[in-house]
Amino acid sequence: MARYTGPTWKISRRLGISLSGTGKELQKRPYGPGEHGPTQRKKLSEYGTQLQEKQKLRHMYGLTERQFQRLFVEAGSMDGIHGEVFMGLLESRLDNVVYRLGFARTRRQSRQLVNHGHIEVNGGRVDIPSYRVTAGDEVALREKSRNLDVAKEALELNDFVPAFLDLNEEQLKGTFVRFPERSELPAEINEQLIVEWYSR
Repeated sequence: MARYTGPTWKISRRLGISLSGTGKELQKRPYGPGEHGPTQRKKLSEYGTQLQEKQKLRHMYGLTERQFQRLFVEAGSMDGIHGEVFMGLLESRLDNVVYRLGFARTRRQSRQLVNHGHIEVNGGRVDIPSYRVTAGDEVALREKSRNLDVAKEALELNDFVPAFLDLNEEQLKGTFVRFPERSELPAEINEQLIVEWYSR
């Protein structure tokens, strides 16, 4: 299944979660799309609840179904709680680290920065959004890309960098200090439901 590239606001409203990270999608109309959106009161089955949670997380990080499932399986072979390790692996993707450092306003925007060769890891250009960043790795905007309006604007608006990252805003680079803890990951996700969905 290909990565979803359509309008994110409709998906955000359907899943009840802000995919842009700004929360704007749910401010005016905090209900599902369509003419019956405000009056929908349908109770989801256990299967439906688990599936919705999986879709929330998959769309949040912008992965295809195959990428998502592959990473989930990999997390299961690592030490730690399956769901928490899985979310930590999602956070250590290069496109997500670029987003968390504040070089882009959305994960979709950060994926474009990586794809177009604007990002380097430990001094070398990396254009693979799924590249796994590990403790001690340094992620930076390339020298030729430091005047990009999109990055400047994002940094001006960014007011929070998680503790597992260390940002040097003057040099436009950051360090992936360590694997994130659960308390630093999206609180609106119940990863146990996703583990249950895949365990059916």
